[in-house]
Amino acid sequence: MDNFENDTNKSKKINSKVFSSRETILLVLIALIIGLSIGTLFKNGNPIKNINRVNNKYINKFIDNYEFITNNYYEEVDQEKLINSAIAGMMESLDDPYSMYFDEEEADNFSTQLNGSYKGLGIQILKDEKTGYMLVTTVFKNSPAFSAGLKPGDMIVSVDDTSVSSLTASEVSSLIKSSEDSTHILKIIRDDEQLEITLNKETVILTSVASDMYEENGKKIGYIYIGIFANNTYEQFKEELENLEKEKIDYLILDVRGNTGGHLTAVDSILDLFLNSSQIMYGFEQNGKISYTYGNGSDNKNYEIVLLADEASASASEVLIAGLKENLNSVLIGKKTYGKGTVQKLVTLSDGTQYKITVKKWLTPKGNWINSTEGITPDIEQELSDKYYETYDVKDDTQLNAALNYIKEK
Repeated sequence: MDNFENDTNKSKKINSKVFSSRETILLVLIALIIGLSIGTLFKNGNPIKNINRVNNKYINKFIDNYEFITNNYYEEVDQEKLINSAIAGMMESLDDPYSMYFDEEEADNFSTQLNGSYKGLGIQILKDEKTGYMLVTTVFKNSPAFSAGLKPGDMIVSVDDTSVSSLTASEVSSLIKSSEDSTHILKIIRDDEQLEITLNKETVILTSVASDMYEENGKKIGYIYIGIFANNTYEQFKEELENLEKEKIDYLILDVRGNTGGHLTAVDSILDLFLNSSQIMYGFEQNGKISYTYGNGSDNKNYEIVLLADEASASASEVLIAGLKENLNSVLIGKKTYGKGTVQKLVTLSDGTQYKITVKKWLTPKGNWINSTEGITPDIEQELSDKYYETYDVKDDTQLNAALNYIKEK
């Protein structure tokens, strides 16, 4: 996952705004190709004649080769596939693992995670190779599937009389999402009994935040886990934090283990709850020029924050960690973070496909770039017990217990 910029401007104290000329040229090139190729190519009966030259030798070179291929290839050319491949090729040529092209299905799945909601049934499925059926692996709470009594372990045999045996899990999901029908009938097998369940598609909210409360030596310790920074993560986080603060917590543990990132604006909003206008949240670097973004909070919290992270904590998670660690001296416990110090912009094309492109570096409040092997080193290094992966019991979570012990010893 990545840090993604949002075009919505927030009221923040920023000491400069910088634009990258190389980034602008590339985006203009892509936009022109899309405009000239997708917009014009597919609108009329003879698309090749509709392409006009522009005052850019690179775009003209592309058009020349596009015309030659579509005119001379011995079979009919899928023009949309050709253009999509060209965009994918441009992304690959950047030699940047975080700049890439998504086809429509990949874009849909990616957007669902970042949006934090989607219209559907509220289940995750996996193809069972032995039976050919779809195994229900997850049922989201407060979803149509949850209300209808669907359970993990159920086997879906058919959807609206369409057998799933010859379909992939993605094809079954697309079958439901693309259907104009709001009601779907699933035939399932549960405990060797065949059942028929009717569900209505509704907006399903994905939960990315969870909380708990602990007590050590008479001290109340709030705990919040953030799984991803989606569009709705801040609202969920704020609600959980307010509930904990009503209990008069003395410490707060923020857990971003396994959190690979998401929207930068979600991190902005969360950091605003802890940092004031004199404190730097993070910096941006473009073409050697640096700008800083400050907090918007009016005052700081009266409790200490302890952070939990691991090797998969990346991108937006690292922005959160650095902001709290370098401003509030929050202690980091666990393993060294992933080390992703770049920001991507997500662009959605008219046909539903997307590409993401790296547009700048982000820096910690103290101006450090944690990219690649750097990461953020924990103050207290702690491995996670292998037993935890077997039990998922809190008593076997050696990293969480290390945080609780740290607080206990204080």
